[in-house]
Amino acid sequence: MTTGHHDHPSGDRVGRMTPTAEEPRPAVPYGTPAAPRIAVRGEAHLEVDPEIARIGITVSARGTDRRDALADLTRRNATAMDLVKSYGDVVEHLETGAFSISPELTKHGRGERIRAYHGRVHLTAELTDFTALGELTTRLADLDLTSVDGPWWALRPDSPSHRQARQQAVREAVQRAREYADALGTTLAALVELADIGAENTQPYPATPGRAMRSMSFAGAAPEEAAPLDLEPQRQHVYAQVNARFTMAPPEL
Repeated sequence: MTTGHHDHPSGDRVGRMTPTAEEPRPAVPYGTPAAPRIAVRGEAHLEVDPEIARIGITVSARGTDRRDALADLTRRNATAMDLVKSYGDVVEHLETGAFSISPELTKHGRGERIRAYHGRVHLTAELTDFTALGELTTRLADLDLTSVDGPWWALRPDSPSHRQARQQAVREAVQRAREYADALGTTLAALVELADIGAENTQPYPATPGRAMRSMSFAGAAPEEAAPLDLEPQRQHVYAQVNARFTMAPPEL
């Protein structure tokens, strides 16, 4: 009687591995002598006219009674909003921001008492017609206890300028790679990688506004309507950068 182990040709899995398809080998990061790689960077810098302008509007009110101050603030806020809305489609957006009404305290004997109430409402308007912008800004500044800040110039997030800059950066990368290949007496063979590493100027509000109009504040309306401000739009800078890697035919060195 034998006690040894019997092999089963059809089902034996001990000590054997089923052949598998050969796994793809990782690409050599720097190419091979048969397929040299070339890595370049393409950059683009455009200077274009702005598409929109934003202004900040602050409406204020003051009164010895809270309700009177609030009613006065409500009336002045409505006047400012109606004026902005009267420009129709020129105004793309009008938003109400912070609202506040707070007491002003004064010393009275050993204690304090409320001397007056101060109220404020902040509005933001976005315009596309810069001629109307100068006129609207002047008319708003003429309103009682109303101040204006801005303008802040910008491009829309979907502006064609962004696409133009990206495409120009890609074309520059290809051109630069061809020049390197020409210097080696060879030609490009294929694109291996294209990476967008650039940052474009698409912030809705610039972190540090340039050429911003000084804040204007008037305590009362002028007896005659002021002439519209002549505002010169600030040119916008659009940047794009890409990294590109190509393979090229082996050069004869």
